[in-house]
Amino acid sequence: MRLIVALVFLIITQLSCSPDPSPGSAILQVPDSPDRTLNVGFVIIQGVFNSELIAPMDIFHHTIFHTDPAMKVFTVAPDTSVITSFEGLRIIPDYAMSDPDLPPIDILVVPSAENNMGSDLQNEQLISFVREKGNEADFVLSLCDGAFILAKAGLVDDRISTTFPSDIMTYRQQFPQLEVIEGVSFVRDGKLVTSAGGAKSYDPALYICEVLYGREVALGIAGGLVIDWDLKNVKYRAVD
Repeated sequence: MRLIVALVFLIITQLSCSPDPSPGSAILQVPDSPDRTLNVGFVIIQGVFNSELIAPMDIFHHTIFHTDPAMKVFTVAPDTSVITSFEGLRIIPDYAMSDPDLPPIDILVVPSAENNMGSDLQNEQLISFVREKGNEADFVLSLCDGAFILAKAGLVDDRISTTFPSDIMTYRQQFPQLEVIEGVSFVRDGKLVTSAGGAKSYDPALYICEVLYGREVALGIAGGLVIDWDLKNVKYRAVD
């Protein structure tokens, strides 16, 4: 009888810790939690969109309430002048891109900004910074049209990705060599995570937390922000 009870408990535990993948996605593999604080650098430029900045920042910042060591979030801009978001939020960056005191970035986040499909792609300082820090980071996350910046920096080459739904055609036109996925909240290909953005910007951040810290931490963060989180119900695509 004890053996039967033990087997039942083992089966239930495995089912609760290994959620079924959503259609077309890979099974989530949760490694041991990081044994150090992870630095999360948000690249902000003029015209950054509030949702794509604040949503993932909320998620990553709230790790401090659910795991130790947790994440440390900060913003990086071309210089430390005030950044004004598309919606008018005024932000003082924590670091300039050239700041010698800029911490190493473990997770690089590129939120969408107003001119990501146009003049921002000609900003060599921005593209060079994203290329360098993206190559060094453990994860690179873009929200909405931030994918254009990653693609210009060469970080999407030979990987699948997505972007804001109505900008997918433009994305394909500008980067015809890329494989682009439609109709999903986010795409993960190795360390690259690209998101549709908007209200969906919470999804990839929670996903990364679940990958790094496990399901219970992700659920705790989501609960604290009153988000109904269940990865099995999220439409995403993931490949190793």
